[in-house]
Amino acid sequence: MKHLSAFLLLLPFAAQAQLGGRSAFPFLELPPSAQVAALGGMTASTRSSDPTQFFANPALLSADMDHAAAVSYVSYVTDIKQSTAAYAFNTEKHGRFGLGLTYLNYGSFDSYDAAGNVLSTFSVNEYALAAADSYTKGKFTFGLTGKLAVSGIAGNRAVGLAADAGVLYKPSEQDFTVGLVVKNAGYMLKPYTAAAREPLPLDVQLGTTIKPEHMPLRFTFTAHHLQQWDIQYLDPNASTTNANGDTVRAKKNFGDNLARHLTLGAELLLGKGLSLRMGYNHLQARELRLDNVGGGAGFSFGAMLKISQFQLDYTYATLQAAGSSNYFTLSRRFDSSSKKK
Repeated sequence: MKHLSAFLLLLPFAAQAQLGGRSAFPFLELPPSAQVAALGGMTASTRSSDPTQFFANPALLSADMDHAAAVSYVSYVTDIKQSTAAYAFNTEKHGRFGLGLTYLNYGSFDSYDAAGNVLSTFSVNEYALAAADSYTKGKFTFGLTGKLAVSGIAGNRAVGLAADAGVLYKPSEQDFTVGLVVKNAGYMLKPYTAAAREPLPLDVQLGTTIKPEHMPLRFTFTAHHLQQWDIQYLDPNASTTNANGDTVRAKKNFGDNLARHLTLGAELLLGKGLSLRMGYNHLQARELRLDNVGGGAGFSFGAMLKISQFQLDYTYATLQAAGSSNYFTLSRRFDSSSKKK
């Protein structure tokens, strides 16, 4: 019940959401693992044995993750790389815990003086330390994550505190889950020098994962940014000319705005040790597309392979015509029960 109370207390923060680059620590929205990336980049309801899943929703911590460790790596465009590590364990009195670290490195850059002379090089990086706790009561699991986020540019640092609060509903005899999570509710403790404090990238998500009976398929649907209806961006400089020679500017569309709130994922189950995944994120597809150029932005394709005690997840996610990203996640359980299996 204490987790439910914490979850309800975080809901009022939903009204403060910001989109479109108007928030601090945007790296907190990046997929933490290959599995999440393969399902459209976000999920509030998909359970697995990968402990990095608690970054998506702390209520996803489950018995399958007990004494499991995972490391995830993704290479974005140019020198931008992200690494994530997580470990989960259970306690008799205080619930199930998850510990994690995600680190994003943007590479090295040259600094110049007013005359254009190279002075030195500097690095840009961001990271978040996370600790989660979950508690199961009947068909419901409640979870809470606390995160310390740090962003650094050439020795200048910004610091923030964030929290995720989630709940998961799972009927015991059905392969069906419903998840609700409030992500990145918090406060920027320290802004960059001479910069104002900014809100964190808060996101309210509601999702469901379902496997139809007697079918080797599992589907995941996630609605995100529910705290803010209008997330559609139109380029103020974009326009077309009609047959009369009049300039016509794009107008916001109800259907497109609705679709931007949704991600879709599907998984083909080929056995206990092999599955194929596919996802689509319409918001990413619209924001990263290039005019008159294909590229498949928003689509992701992945696979999971289990060998002995190890599980390897891989995802290929298309950003846009200029590049794509490759996600790798390796996980393993270290308790005696997993060895018996």
